[in-house]
Amino acid sequence: MLAAYVERLVPEAPLDGLVVGERPQPEERPLWTTVQVKSATLNHHDLWALRGVGLSDKQLPMILGTDAAGVTPDGNEVIVHGVIGGDGVGVDARESRSLLSEKYQGTLAEYVSVPTANLIPKPAELSFQQAACLPTAYLTAYEMLFRAAKLKPGHSVLVQGAGGGVATAAIILGKAAGLEVYATSRSAGKREKALKLGAKWAGQPGDRLPKRVDAVIESVGAATWSHSIRSVRPGGTIAVCGATTGDAPPAELTRVFFNEVKVVGVTMGTRVNLEALANFLVATGVRPLIDSEFSLPDVKQGLSRLASGYQTGKIVINVA
Repeated sequence: MLAAYVERLVPEAPLDGLVVGERPQPEERPLWTTVQVKSATLNHHDLWALRGVGLSDKQLPMILGTDAAGVTPDGNEVIVHGVIGGDGVGVDARESRSLLSEKYQGTLAEYVSVPTANLIPKPAELSFQQAACLPTAYLTAYEMLFRAAKLKPGHSVLVQGAGGGVATAAIILGKAAGLEVYATSRSAGKREKALKLGAKWAGQPGDRLPKRVDAVIESVGAATWSHSIRSVRPGGTIAVCGATTGDAPPAELTRVFFNEVKVVGVTMGTRVNLEALANFLVATGVRPLIDSEFSLPDVKQGLSRLASGYQTGKIVINVA
């Protein structure tokens, strides 16, 4: 089968280690299902893997990708939940949590094998491209907004780094849920896009907000952490899912404890909430924002665009 995989680790030039070529199809095993991938999407996790973060030479070759939507052998259209283990679903209950493309081969291939319990039905209202956007970025944003920060209609939220997959998802989902959304970006074009997606206010990182917010969606890290600490109200929540600009500078713990700010980490989310997210999209009529689409043989172009930071929304890889 055709797949995009890490053949060797080249931290200083990560795309040099990427190969699009033939790999063996997944072997059948009890309690797992082989899914024919129709569409997948790219995440920063793929770029980190190419740099060797979370991967070692002895794990190679490793197929990239954590997101997918496709078809099972019996013809059912499904969305793949990319978190394996941790709760004993489909694997040994003692197995620690991992994401597809870390311990098990990923979704940037014509076929992917996952625990059968990791599959949820794809709503007919969503295309394969839209459905493939959900398992990482949109599920992470959903968990950050509604589980970690416990936001309700009328609450306010600051989304740092508008344009990225999680940030764009948080703006779209937050607006649909009746939240008052604020956003930041260094790019004037991305700030304008955030306003069109439903943000009430958009400024540069560090700009003073019209008011302190109930929660902050933080995926940027060092470049925005201090602004996040200063922008959240006393008793509010900072939900953290990543650090694309590096780990945070001094944590400003005095502000954290004095203002009783909650800092909650999120890595993707549960299979139950992935199904809830899909149903939320159907009920509200909102859809994931797709930046661009590439075929599997052209995946390197998609990864280059992701690495450049020019995208707004998800980059889709059409497989079949």
